[in-house]
Amino acid sequence: MIEAVLLDLDNTMVLFDETTYVDEYFKRLFPWFSDLFSPKELTEKVMTATGGLRKNSGRVNNREFFLDRFDADGTAGREQVWERFMGFYAEGYPGIQVKASAPSGLQEVLYRLSRSNLKLVLASNPVFPLIAQETRMGWVGIAPSLFDLFTHIENMSFVKPNVGYYRQICDMLRVHPVSCLMVGNDPVADMEARQAGLKTYLTTDAVDAGYATLSLTAASRKKDSAPAGADFVGPFSEVPAAVENLGGSISEAPSQGSASENRVGNAAAS
Repeated sequence: MIEAVLLDLDNTMVLFDETTYVDEYFKRLFPWFSDLFSPKELTEKVMTATGGLRKNSGRVNNREFFLDRFDADGTAGREQVWERFMGFYAEGYPGIQVKASAPSGLQEVLYRLSRSNLKLVLASNPVFPLIAQETRMGWVGIAPSLFDLFTHIENMSFVKPNVGYYRQICDMLRVHPVSCLMVGNDPVADMEARQAGLKTYLTTDAVDAGYATLSLTAASRKKDSAPAGADFVGPFSEVPAAVENLGGSISEAPSQGSASENRVGNAAAS
């Protein structure tokens, strides 16, 4: 019986060109650090610290681990660095120009899952603070109120594809891994959840739309001759069918234009 559904965000529920996004990200981030680093230095520091999160053994949260590596020489000041990042995410990040779209049936699926007796997790790779996760959710009108848990850089001590990430979520929800379904588009980062005992659903919407995935596992994926398998493969719109296949009970779809459906779609903008 499925008790919880974990939903990835980037190119699972929000479809966009991640290469363009990364370019925009650094273009808007640099002014917040221009007195400390050159664009090249800043990019290298962010990429090194973010990639280094794969080595977090769980002893500290990802925020602390990131800052340890970003300011490894102690010249910038950990808290000053974090304050600048938070200022950027509050004021600069929302202005990133990315053409984003939702997979077919997104709002209906979220409505049905949220009306069922399930715990919902926004299981985006926790390399960003919560405010950044919510900004990207807003690109396609996803309501934060639908979720019981968000994974972000301050409340997690692992990143995908470390099985510790999935086990930590299960511990936080107090559910057994076999009672959880991980839904995501990355055949390595998301489907590795199987190694922790979760059921998995590999979405195809991003591939069908022609979007490539950039992730912390990009380098390892090139070396993998056979990425981790999935229990289900298909479009995001078929997630409720997978939940039912696993013994879960799913609410019926809302009637066309119903008040409940509109509330789910518009809550993030209210």
